[in-house]
Amino acid sequence: MAHIDHAAIFSPSVARIAASTAKDWSFVDTWLASKFPGRAAPSFERNPDTLRILLSLASLNETADEERQLFARAEASALRELSQAADRGADPASMQSDLLEAIEAALPQDGRNALDALASLSVDLGNPQPTPHELGVTLVQLQAQAQETEERRARLEDLQSHVDAEKIAIADLLHDLQGWKFKPSAELPRQNVELQRKIKTLSNKLPELEDRLKAIDTAPAAFHPTIDQIAREESAYTSLLNRKMDLDSQIAPFAGLPDDADAARDQLEALRSELQSLTRRRDAVFESLVERESPRKRS
Repeated sequence: MAHIDHAAIFSPSVARIAASTAKDWSFVDTWLASKFPGRAAPSFERNPDTLRILLSLASLNETADEERQLFARAEASALRELSQAADRGADPASMQSDLLEAIEAALPQDGRNALDALASLSVDLGNPQPTPHELGVTLVQLQAQAQETEERRARLEDLQSHVDAEKIAIADLLHDLQGWKFKPSAELPRQNVELQRKIKTLSNKLPELEDRLKAIDTAPAAFHPTIDQIAREESAYTSLLNRKMDLDSQIAPFAGLPDDADAARDQLEALRSELQSLTRRRDAVFESLVERESPRKRS
């Protein structure tokens, strides 16, 4: 008793809970022993959560076992009755009819409604022995056809509304045209004659215009340089411009010369003579300066 809590000993409610828990574990252990002989629940799994789950599982298992036993007894009883009927020489068709009537009589109201719905659907589809798959496929196809029909109906309603609107607009226009407000212009005959004259004049000019158009088509196409050609021409132009500037720099010293070659040559010779005279004069002045500043002269 040392492992029992003192509250469980002196509290009646706690004692009842402990007794109920022990009873539930006893039931679970008995059920586990019947399903798994020699194998008990581990001690570390003996907790309230595991107990609750095992109780639910045992209850569901017992319910399933009872239903299976009921089905087995029903099948055995039906088989026994069929065997007795066969021994008596009963008609198989009448036996099948009696069996179906018995099944239908045993069905609840919801089952009868479902059976009637399936029978009506089979009759409407014209299939006396349909399968659930066939019924499902047919229902899906009918649903798709109904949806498509609904979409077509909506489109037809939209089209009908547009047609009605156009019909009203045309009726209003016709009423305006037939009313007293619409009167042809008095200048209309003259304008008609003028238009016919212009049409005739243009018709006479049409061959000439066609010939001019053909001449334009046969004329050589205009030159459209490419970017590469423009770049090459620009490079050549830049080279010529640089060459011109170089020649201008070479010709610049001769800018003051006359245009006549002989006169220019005479002027050039005169300038050369003047240059030589100035050179000799410079040399003489330089020599006189050297002699004057020489130490010997000073002494």
